[in-house]
Amino acid sequence: MIDIAGASLTAEDREVLAHPLVGSVILFTRNYRDRAQLAALTAAIRALRTPKLLIAVDHEGGRVQRFREGFTRLPPLRALGRGFNADRRATLALVHTAAWLMAAELRAVGVDFSFAPCVDLDYGVSEIIGDRAFHADAQAVAALAVAYIGGMREAGMAATAKHFPGHGGVVADSHVSLPVDRRDFVGLEADLRPYRLLIANHLAAIMAAHVVFPAVDELPASLSPRWITEILRGELQFHGCVFADDLSMGGAAAFGDVASRARLACAAGCDVLPICNDRAAVVAVLDGFKPAALNPASQARLVRMRARGEIPFELQTNALWAAAVARVGAVCVPPPLVLTEGQG
Repeated sequence: MIDIAGASLTAEDREVLAHPLVGSVILFTRNYRDRAQLAALTAAIRALRTPKLLIAVDHEGGRVQRFREGFTRLPPLRALGRGFNADRRATLALVHTAAWLMAAELRAVGVDFSFAPCVDLDYGVSEIIGDRAFHADAQAVAALAVAYIGGMREAGMAATAKHFPGHGGVVADSHVSLPVDRRDFVGLEADLRPYRLLIANHLAAIMAAHVVFPAVDELPASLSPRWITEILRGELQFHGCVFADDLSMGGAAAFGDVASRARLACAAGCDVLPICNDRAAVVAVLDGFKPAALNPASQARLVRMRARGEIPFELQTNALWAAAVARVGAVCVPPPLVLTEGQG
């Protein structure tokens, strides 16, 4: 999985995207001007290859929303989940609606899937997770995440739960450094609980974290056969697609050059190896990384990530869309200030 430079394809982009080891594209804010431009860009990417390249984006809401002007401003997952303890049913319905809205707006402009939801637990320590987490309680996160993937599925989009097996218990940001979580496997049971329920509900994909759990393995989960093949595929019986987190990130940098990281992630059992914001690294991997053969099972898992059905570009004239915008938009409005006796 690679990125592209701007709002339209360059000659170099077209050449690299034609390489047989490239199977998908991730888009960023720099690739977006407006909805019409984005729809044209995704159509141009799809026209390059048969089967068509998959197109993805990080579009969770809150701090992590790549396309803003022309899209609904989505609240962070913490804001969606905050009412869970008081009114479980209403909160699950809200989460379902928000996920449908996110997915439908992306589908309308030709994006196959968003890397969502984040199912890390909100331990209150992580620099990078923070309000991207639904809740502190594992059972709440599991229930909210199931509602979220249901909303995505209703819009024809496959979900990707992240960051396996859990990024919420470490302070460091794996974009810039390597986080180390010293809990043993038993101590990680709460973090794994949302994955167990999501897998039982036919989760399509999981993204593995650049976090080391030395009591389990010396390699980060994203590069670890112990985590990907033995635990995720074996113990948890996950049969969907596994993405490594971006191999250009600081959390992976301690494990050799980018081609070495790609070989480790592939050997660990990852199906897709994202390399972002570093075209030289992409070229180095494509030139120097020679897998023994393309894995038919891996190719079949990738098919599940392709968007299903049609969402019209004119989605925003739809009454269902308008109702969802109103419902989700209300979450972003601060609650009224109520002063009671004793407050100053």
